Amino acid sequence: MTVRAMLLLGSRAASVAASAMLARRKMLILYASERTEANLRRGHLFLFSMTLLALTVPISALAQQWSGIVDPARAVNWSNVGVPGGIPARTTICTTLNPGATSAQINSAIQNCPSGQTVFLSSGTYNLSQGITFSGKSNVTLRGAGADQTLIVFSGSGNSCSGQNADICMPSTDVNYWGGPSNTANWTAGYAKGTTIITLSGTSNLRVGNPLILDQSDDATDPGTIFVCQSTSCTEEGTGGASRPNRGQVQIVTVTAISGNQITISPGLYMPNWRSGQSPGAWWATNPILNDGVENMSLDHSAASGTLGGIMMFNCGECWVKGIRSVNAGRSHTWLWTSPHATIRDSYFYGTRNAASESYGFESFLSSDTLVENNIYQRISSPRAINGACSGCVISYNLSINNFYSPSASWQQPSEQIHSIEDNMLFEANVGEGIYADNFHGTHHFDTFFRNRYDGFEANNGTTTTANTSPAILYPYTRYYNVIGNVLGSTGRPHTVYQVVAPGHSGNADQAIYQIGTGIDTGDATPDDVHSVTSLMRWGNYDVANNAVRFVSSEVPSGLSQFANPVPGSQALPASFYYASKPSWWPSGKAWPPIGPDVTGGNIPNVGGFANTIPSQDCYTNVMGGPANGTGSVLSFSASKCYTSSSSSSVNPPTGLKAVVQ
Repeated sequence: MTVRAMLLLGSRAASVAASAMLARRKMLILYASERTEANLRRGHLFLFSMTLLALTVPISALAQQWSGIVDPARAVNWSNVGVPGGIPARTTICTTLNPGATSAQINSAIQNCPSGQTVFLSSGTYNLSQGITFSGKSNVTLRGAGADQTLIVFSGSGNSCSGQNADICMPSTDVNYWGGPSNTANWTAGYAKGTTIITLSGTSNLRVGNPLILDQSDDATDPGTIFVCQSTSCTEEGTGGASRPNRGQVQIVTVTAISGNQITISPGLYMPNWRSGQSPGAWWATNPILNDGVENMSLDHSAASGTLGGIMMFNCGECWVKGIRSVNAGRSHTWLWTSPHATIRDSYFYGTRNAASESYGFESFLSSDTLVENNIYQRISSPRAINGACSGCVISYNLSINNFYSPSASWQQPSEQIHSIEDNMLFEANVGEGIYADNFHGTHHFDTFFRNRYDGFEANNGTTTTANTSPAILYPYTRYYNVIGNVLGSTGRPHTVYQVVAPGHSGNADQAIYQIGTGIDTGDATPDDVHSVTSLMRWGNYDVANNAVRFVSSEVPSGLSQFANPVPGSQALPASFYYASKPSWWPSGKAWPPIGPDVTGGNIPNVGGFANTIPSQDCYTNVMGGPANGTGSVLSFSASKCYTSSSSSSVNPPTGLKAVVQ
């Protein structure tokens, strides 16, 4: 790879509809004491009274947090992200191991652990010459005493993770990947956006509860609207290799029912361009791994020279990483291959051994509906890289600092790198360098950036960066993006130009807040794309070039023939696009929402008071004592010391009230 390549509550339904919803979504009778944070995220908001209420409103009828701001054609329901129901608190320990335990002993303990229980690694240092693998074992947690207490040091070449080496591998027993899918079928009916029932030509080895990977052929020509392409005619380097050849648009769903060849899926289809003319298809693992987690330990990969991944999920559905410190991974600290509904949270990721091309913190290599929340990324070239579709994923409340890029100290690496065919992601309330939706491996559609603080300018390991310093770089074929309520730019750069856009792209791009529809920052040969400009929605963003919040109707694409967004009738924005209320893990007394045009007196300087620090940033600065420019060696980290309620998955319920679904 080159240097550039791094770079409405609705009407009540009848009780029959309620019964169908119960069967399809496995909805439980809700008591107030059982109202979890995850249920709030899913929009299960009910009006409680002192009397019993029969609640029969389908989930699909509930208004989304973005309603009235973003048109439904341009957004999806992001409230179902991450491990369904939240990360389980598994309190039963099947095995306790102490320092001196070998990889083989840890792996054996995982294999012999009963479902729903935990293998516990007590405090101390574990020197492992081989990797840890779950080897197809589902429903087990590997937990340490804390990232500052249980310290695992890897050496050697780790272990094979279905063809890729990783220090911790969470793999299916069958090698189901884009180059050799275990099972395939034609997708013969059910293509409309939002549909939950599709028809396949076959269902061998397909089971309820397992992931199903949907795709279709790329577009041959550009229709001027949605253009799904990963060939060299529309990109600089062609496919990134995460999907089946020439089938870059992917959504991974969960099978909830099978009736003959009709498959009920959750969630419904996100993209509006699924169609029979593109030879839609499906593929799936025979034995995916499910519901595994790694928690509360430090992982040092510095001496594991033969490994690529720190933690790799391979056909691992509803798996998670929480409360870890990960140091100097080879390629990616957390690497997701065909693994949906993952959660990566409350963790600290430091450095990569390469610090150049293919040096990532979080890497999607096909996922959907994954949540990457409340993490710290320090001295990593590309903190969050979307190298394979991550449809419906949410990247939120993360800090990235000092995106160290060794080939060029002047080059500013972005915090969010959309690097392949991708759609319908939400980036919310991150603090970092910016958006880089490139065209090296594919086109992008319908991503939303909400209430982020992107400065477009940070030191590269202490050296001032001068190139690629725009906080929002949207290459050609980046279409129907929504950029709402963000705080953009830095007076230290300085960012004195509002935008450089196609066609013509005049102005100093590296001093611009926005680069749209052009790749001039790298001498890109791809033609300018005016559709990137005309389809972009901007509303309520503050930028330092204008030193103002812009609610400008001309920056809302209300006149498009397809996927238009009406000018919002209000300048009021919701606090979140996926949380219905302040989450339980948010520190008491801390401003919520932390960033946006309605924030006043924020503690981040030189941006008009519109931005406050986020909890991961407070952890890095106030607890870990991290340098302001992100330089220096790896720091000690403990999630329990930073986030006193990080282990909680519930909110405080009202008392004496309950709701019953009839």
